[in-house]
Amino acid sequence: MPVLCSSCGNKRAVLKRPKTGHSLCKECFFWAFEEEVHQTIVSAKLFNHGERVGIAASGGKDSTVLAHLMKLLNERYNYGLELMLLSVDEGITGYRDDSLETVKRNEQQYELPLKIVSYEELYGWTMDAIVKQVGLKNNCTFCGVFRRQALDRGAIILKVDKICTGHNADDVAETVLMNVLRGDIARLRRCTAISTSSEGDGVVPRCKPLKYAYEKEIVLYAYFKKLDYFSTECIYSPNAYRGYARTFLKDLESVRPSSIMDVIHSGENLSVREGVKMPQQGTCNRCGYISSQALCKSCVLLEGLNRGLPRLGIGKHHRLHDKILSQQPLTEKEERKLKAVDF
Repeated sequence: MPVLCSSCGNKRAVLKRPKTGHSLCKECFFWAFEEEVHQTIVSAKLFNHGERVGIAASGGKDSTVLAHLMKLLNERYNYGLELMLLSVDEGITGYRDDSLETVKRNEQQYELPLKIVSYEELYGWTMDAIVKQVGLKNNCTFCGVFRRQALDRGAIILKVDKICTGHNADDVAETVLMNVLRGDIARLRRCTAISTSSEGDGVVPRCKPLKYAYEKEIVLYAYFKKLDYFSTECIYSPNAYRGYARTFLKDLESVRPSSIMDVIHSGENLSVREGVKMPQQGTCNRCGYISSQALCKSCVLLEGLNRGLPRLGIGKHHRLHDKILSQQPLTEKEERKLKAVDF
């Protein structure tokens, strides 16, 4: 016997919501999902009327659903936002070039202007070239650092007031777990924030409208809406640390479906004991980007790549920053240590 929608009671249910367990028809699921995102935006006051907002678009399910929802809700509830798409081309042959084709189709489908910035034009390196030098173990460190700064640079070019990203509840919970396991108190304090205020010159505020949306429901929404998105995983991410946190979280979710939200709420409610020394935010002496050290992570990573010392940005080498800034040569012992490629 068919199960009826628990919301309208008229139509046949086509899915059981992973987040609530309710059996819903397509129309009721669409409305519930869209309303929850709307409530997240309104309750957190993510946007102000008249703002220019850049949507970080990768072509994947999260950013495609985000672009669709932002356009839909902006029109439905008159947010008064000027929306545009912002993409980063990391230079990954067979992956990013294909996903960018999806973004270009989204540009036409949603009638939103698109800006693409590339690692090659910003840093003189592509991820393909970086992986050849550093291997497949810590390449995600390079990509994550460069992408964050690339988004800010693209946002400045577009003159947007805010960037919204497709980070979902699963992403946030994974990040909480990773920071707990690494003992990274500074990142743990801010990783659950739904929005970031301006952190200095060259940094555009960011927000996560999908923070409380389950990944499974995003997939269901994209599937039933027949949205055009790219579903292939990055070819360089099999060994990423996040993958292990994701597997652990999925195992927890299979036993206790509320685990994702439980982890997020735990992260939100954690506080740092008084007297604990936290990194002081400043600016990079070379490029002016935010940094708690003399050189920002991006500049250190680039210096290592350009000098043929790929380990320079991996681990704690802060004592070498003064040498790098003053362009002093490194000792033979230091170079030998930093040239090692057994990542």
